[in-house]
Amino acid sequence: MTKFDALKEFEDAGALMKGHFILSSGLHSDTYLNKSIVSMYPDRAERLCRALAEKIMGEVKDIDYVVSPAMGAIIYGYETARHLKVPFMFLERVDGEFQLRRGFSIEKGARVVVVEDIVSTGLSAREAILAVKKAGGDVLALGCLVDRSAGAADIGAPVIPLAEIKVEAWEPDNLPAHLKGVPAVKPGSRGISQ
Repeated sequence: MTKFDALKEFEDAGALMKGHFILSSGLHSDTYLNKSIVSMYPDRAERLCRALAEKIMGEVKDIDYVVSPAMGAIIYGYETARHLKVPFMFLERVDGEFQLRRGFSIEKGARVVVVEDIVSTGLSAREAILAVKKAGGDVLALGCLVDRSAGAADIGAPVIPLAEIKVEAWEPDNLPAHLKGVPAVKPGSRGISQ
């Protein structure tokens, strides 16, 4: 699957949106990738995750686990792990910090790929990687459906994106003319700012 095929999956699902959006980071953008809409269609999510797993297998060997942050990346992490044929776990926020719960544990030195949905600033990815390292895992890479920073986000591990696009984002007090006066919507779920 090419980067264009991956983005077309978002577009065809109505998940590549244009407007005025407040991102989870607190930044504003005129483009939003709604991965929740994509996950409504199991066949679409399966195609994307199979392609991501294939790309990961081309770059990383001997993976023990896939770990994803809850909530938004659980479906994509699970489906990618299924194609990689490795166990899957997810992280949850406890007092604002990602942790393994529900009996999940990682042996010291286990080889882990963290799977995210969309990377923008890299904040959630960095937090997930830190949690896996604290739990004893060795993070080999971060796989994601779309890196909307086009490689600019500092993740702290090699990034394996299915697609990359550069989507601009602005501070709320420095909006471009085409967004000024346009009502903003906040479609993200994290509810915290950087």
